[in-house]
Amino acid sequence: MSDFSLEAPPLSLYIHIPWCVQKCPYCDFNSHGQKQKLPEAEYISHLLDDLATDALLVDDRQVVSIFFGGGTPSLFSPDGIHRILDGVRARVNLAPDAEITLEANPGTVESEKFIGFRQAGVNRISIGVQSFQADKLQALGRIHDSAQARNAAGFAHQAGLRSFNLDLMHGLPDQGLDDALSDLQTAIAQKPPHLSWYQLTIEPNTQFASKPPQLPEDDILWDIQQQGHALLEAAGYQQYEISGYSLAGHQCQHNLNYWRFGDYLGIGCGAHGKITDTRTGSIQRRVKIKHPKGYMDITRPYLDKQNLVDEEDRPFEFFMNRLRLVEPCPKQDYDRFTGLALSQFSLADKLARAVDMGLLAETSQSWQVTDQGRRYLNSLLEMLV
Repeated sequence: MSDFSLEAPPLSLYIHIPWCVQKCPYCDFNSHGQKQKLPEAEYISHLLDDLATDALLVDDRQVVSIFFGGGTPSLFSPDGIHRILDGVRARVNLAPDAEITLEANPGTVESEKFIGFRQAGVNRISIGVQSFQADKLQALGRIHDSAQARNAAGFAHQAGLRSFNLDLMHGLPDQGLDDALSDLQTAIAQKPPHLSWYQLTIEPNTQFASKPPQLPEDDILWDIQQQGHALLEAAGYQQYEISGYSLAGHQCQHNLNYWRFGDYLGIGCGAHGKITDTRTGSIQRRVKIKHPKGYMDITRPYLDKQNLVDEEDRPFEFFMNRLRLVEPCPKQDYDRFTGLALSQFSLADKLARAVDMGLLAETSQSWQVTDQGRRYLNSLLEMLV
């Protein structure tokens, strides 16, 4: 047992809206194609009941950010989002300046809807563009076109939000370097305060897994990554996370809390949560019932499973998250948020080896992943198991 006491990190809230217009072939998220009228009012009632139960786990701890994910949360009405946020404020201690993000599909929004979301309390929108090129959007099964994607960015600018994000993918089927960089240049031209730029990966249990498309070769992927990174830096975007770029002051606070090993409540179908209990010295992970029908069955509880994070697993979980970030990791954060000493589980020796190999840089106060460490992040993490 460690001599360090476990501290509670910042707390966020994730809200899952499981429906979308249609399931994309690359998507492994818990989402369900919309086949009939959405049970918006019924689902919101269950969300708030779910939160009322989870709120008992965190006493009066302040919630610093909220993220509506999916699925496609923008399928819900602004009035519905307003009802959810009013219910959140009635059940937890929401920080007055909390970042509140809602994911949106360019094919499901118009200017008035964005303004309605802002009036409901949303102050950040994340727009799932993925590509601006017609053939790539078709290959990805997206329901929008390039014009709708550009319009959505314009709506976000006009809505008076604190910030907004564009999601953009690279390494797409049959994508060459020029295509990928052209997509990125188009995204930059929309002047989003934040860009999530990430490589397509084939995940199990997706349509792409059963019928894999032809993806670019590794050398092309590397050129896309290197030249795209240079484009973003030249445009004033700072990389702060593996796939996260932002203008100064526009990092996603919700995602930062994830990567800093923060706590989060998760409500809605299949939502995950992580809660630190300083009284027992435990860290608990929780998962809600996955399917909407089961989740909205009032005869069942919302919780599907829960487990405690064993002390021996905490070092890997901490660094698996923390090393996604470009910023230095304060050594004291490890002690505070895992409750462990570096001497336990031979972690100090493992970290020293990573430093010797040039994957980590170390000072007396912090560790920081190097450029080489980011390139070989999976290998670095394997060293810390």
